[in-house]
Amino acid sequence: MAEQTILIAEDDPDIRDGVRILLSGEGYHIIEAENGTRALEVFRPEVDLVILDIMMPGMSGLRVCEELRKLSTVPILFLTAKSQESDKLLGLTAGGDDYLPKPFSFAELSARVKALLRRYCVYQGKGQAPARAENLTLCSHGVKLALDCNRVWVDGEEIDLTETEYKILRLLMQSPQRIFPVQVIYEDVWQEPYFYTSNGTVMVHIRNLRMKIEKDPQNPARLQTMWGKGYRFVPGEEKDHA
Repeated sequence: MAEQTILIAEDDPDIRDGVRILLSGEGYHIIEAENGTRALEVFRPEVDLVILDIMMPGMSGLRVCEELRKLSTVPILFLTAKSQESDKLLGLTAGGDDYLPKPFSFAELSARVKALLRRYCVYQGKGQAPARAENLTLCSHGVKLALDCNRVWVDGEEIDLTETEYKILRLLMQSPQRIFPVQVIYEDVWQEPYFYTSNGTVMVHIRNLRMKIEKDPQNPARLQTMWGKGYRFVPGEEKDHA
């Protein structure tokens, strides 16, 4: 596999240098940015992962994430000194894929980076994912999901999903009407053990997904919450959108 590129945007030079030394030592090509504005300037399509400090002065990591989501579905890992759950969820709402509170161990950072890159590699079709269905397309309730090229259409129009959103939708659409507990969704999509704090992570990604596939996200008809149980995808009558 070709060398993977990681963009690190962190205003603290000590943290930035430490992350650079660690990840470059593991074989990654590193691009550095000391603030949010610089991060947007140096970002390019070849970047495989973005690590963002959420509290950079000037343009915050949240704003950078929102701008990057207009350009790319690249996975974004937030570094945050904030311990409030609401602050972490803000990062996910902005389009982030995961977050790592400071202070963090380099072992934990390395594990998060590898997990995000592995998932993104499969999402882009550069890696091997286990075959889960012979049919390469899932179609239900006006949503068409291609398993072979990671593309999604809603009512005939293609939409852009992050790799996390795509994997959640794929999981639910493969078993319509089945209720998936949050723990099952988290462990299947994130490929790591579930903790009680993972509830908020899944909830925010579900909310973001609804904004893209529902006509009325406040009253979802496709991706429904089963209170106290989990989430399910509800099939509907199909129409020809060709």
